[in-house]
Amino acid sequence: MYSIYRKEIVSFFSSLTGYIAVAVFLALTGWFMWINPGEFNILDSGYASIDTLFFVAPWVFLFLVPAVTMRSFAEERKTGTLELLLTKPLTEWQLVAAKYFAAVTLVLLSLAPCATYYLTVYLIGSPAGSIDTGGVAGSFAGLFLLASAYASIGVFASSLTDSQIVAFIVSAALCFFFYTGFDGLASLSLFRPVDTFIMSMGINEHYKSLSRGVIDSRDIVYFAVLAAAFTAAARLSLRRIRF
Repeated sequence: MYSIYRKEIVSFFSSLTGYIAVAVFLALTGWFMWINPGEFNILDSGYASIDTLFFVAPWVFLFLVPAVTMRSFAEERKTGTLELLLTKPLTEWQLVAAKYFAAVTLVLLSLAPCATYYLTVYLIGSPAGSIDTGGVAGSFAGLFLLASAYASIGVFASSLTDSQIVAFIVSAALCFFFYTGFDGLASLSLFRPVDTFIMSMGINEHYKSLSRGVIDSRDIVYFAVLAAAFTAAARLSLRRIRF
């Protein structure tokens, strides 16, 4: 399992793809936070806050995470190495887990440089250190859990096809639906009696709670269950290939 995990990490950064993905994420979030004038610009807002990062990042991750995960199984299927992996003394769970945790690690590596945003605002605040550190920590935790859920969806989408493009499109569409789709359904008059329940099924409702700095066990359980469900679905997809 570890060898596959390590191979995924090494192969991602052995080409420009990995560096470009991380650079694009940092460039887009940095653009909205520091350069583009308007309400999202930290310097224009006058507040010691990096809330812009936690608003913009989920939308950037909608494309970044599928780009990271699209090759997980699709490339293996296209080159024929997936069948070889399935003949080794390795369970489907171990294979899926290795691919999933590799994707999560890559997401974590892309988030790590964002600590400089917090440090910058911490230092330039008036007075210095006026930023809500606890709230920022909770928001980072929420963003990481959101991206981890996206990663499980991406790994599942990649297990369905041998085309990386198809895997990317399916993953991005599913991530978009789970992030905003349930809110859209809840807004319909047809579902008004159960709108709160429907909204609770979507990622956005739980992410918003965490991004306020409130660590609620229900939100953590939601993301854990969502990730487990899609990794289990990916495992079933592999099992179908094996048998």
